[in-house]
Amino acid sequence: MAKGKFFLDNHGCAKNQVDGEEIAARLEASGWAWAEGAEDADVLIVNSCGFVDTAKKESIDAVLGWKEAYPGKKVILAGCLAQRYAEELSADLPEADGIVGNTDLAEVLTAAEAVLEGGRPVLSERPESAPAPSGFRRSRLLDFPGTAHLKITEGCSNNCTYCAIPLIRGSLRSRSVEDILEEASWLVGRGIKELVLIGQDLGAYGRDLGGASLLPELFRALMTLPGDFRVRTLYIHPDNFPEAILPLMAAHPRLLPYFDLPFQHASAPVLKAMNRRGSKEIYLELIGRIRKALPDSVIRTTFLVGFPGETEEDFKTLLAFQEEASLDWLGAFTYSREEGTPAFGMKGRVAKKTAEARKRLVEEAQVAITSARLARLVGSELEVLVEEEVALADGEDGLEGEELSLGRAWLQAPEVDGLVVLRGAHKPGTLVRAKVIGVNGVDLDCLPLGRT
Repeated sequence: MAKGKFFLDNHGCAKNQVDGEEIAARLEASGWAWAEGAEDADVLIVNSCGFVDTAKKESIDAVLGWKEAYPGKKVILAGCLAQRYAEELSADLPEADGIVGNTDLAEVLTAAEAVLEGGRPVLSERPESAPAPSGFRRSRLLDFPGTAHLKITEGCSNNCTYCAIPLIRGSLRSRSVEDILEEASWLVGRGIKELVLIGQDLGAYGRDLGGASLLPELFRALMTLPGDFRVRTLYIHPDNFPEAILPLMAAHPRLLPYFDLPFQHASAPVLKAMNRRGSKEIYLELIGRIRKALPDSVIRTTFLVGFPGETEEDFKTLLAFQEEASLDWLGAFTYSREEGTPAFGMKGRVAKKTAEARKRLVEEAQVAITSARLARLVGSELEVLVEEEVALADGEDGLEGEELSLGRAWLQAPEVDGLVVLRGAHKPGTLVRAKVIGVNGVDLDCLPLGRT
């Protein structure tokens, strides 16, 4: 007999998603039953994000909302926010029946059983005591069919002055190549077509084990696995870029030439204040080397505007870099002042209104850049991983009720980039060869040529 039913409400980034998948797997392995909806659950678990103010508010609002909707059910606050503010939330958020951090995900089992027995556990070990990610077999994947995120590191030792990740998840801890390879093989055996490697900075993978990046070694190991799958790599700090991966990507088509390089800025004074080593010139040279080695490569980045001390001249440098770099995908964010980080007490704070205006300017400038980068693909053929089927109402978008499918090509990462709109109904999780016939905003319009 099941110990009870649980419902998982996941928030935050892909790394948090993997944590949520592990929480679910551990609960199910210990006798708990998965509930498809909150109304059927005994315990509601909010797997929270605590990175910036908006994410914190969203997670707290989730706890309040679930407790209001289901006052008779137990609500546990788990994840990054619980890790960062366990004691404070224990006092200030009585709606949470239990609070458990993310240093040891097995503690969710203890918390779930305790709340059903009337207890109010507050469990949060310091992240310094945590091992590398466990590779616990995840019984449920929260991605669209065919995709799985694979966490290869935990924590970060870059110590960017604005970032709270070291406070929440501790310093860099890498899994062994052998451990990752075993999990990757297991996922491919389950039918996964795209493995998305994640961590805070994959360029630093393995540096805590032997002093040098082991990402090239991991790539070589993954390419020994049989199967029809591809590998996407996210989050490589540009200051730690391991250039030895470029010839490997050129030699192995399954290693997607997709680069997520969070430059954050291009002004040397701002980057120095962020504890980053780059500049406009250094980063343009890196982009040039990548594109020389892999002419068809796609680069995504993030910009952080409104950092303390950012002047109009600094921002102009960033805009000039954006134009010259001509990156395929870009996300812009305003600086969030986080307690415990070195930047928290920095002088020269930028007005929120100014930061928001700068963010809008970056986003507006990127529209034309992304459209131009996508336009070069019209007439080419792509392999599309189908994610879901949709049926338009008659006359919607001028397609008169035509059946469509949504998916991603190799140049699009899950959730953050545009999609492929594929004519016809296709089974989610399958790969379909398609021809690009147009660009619609940040999405590609494609005609299927056949399944691969």
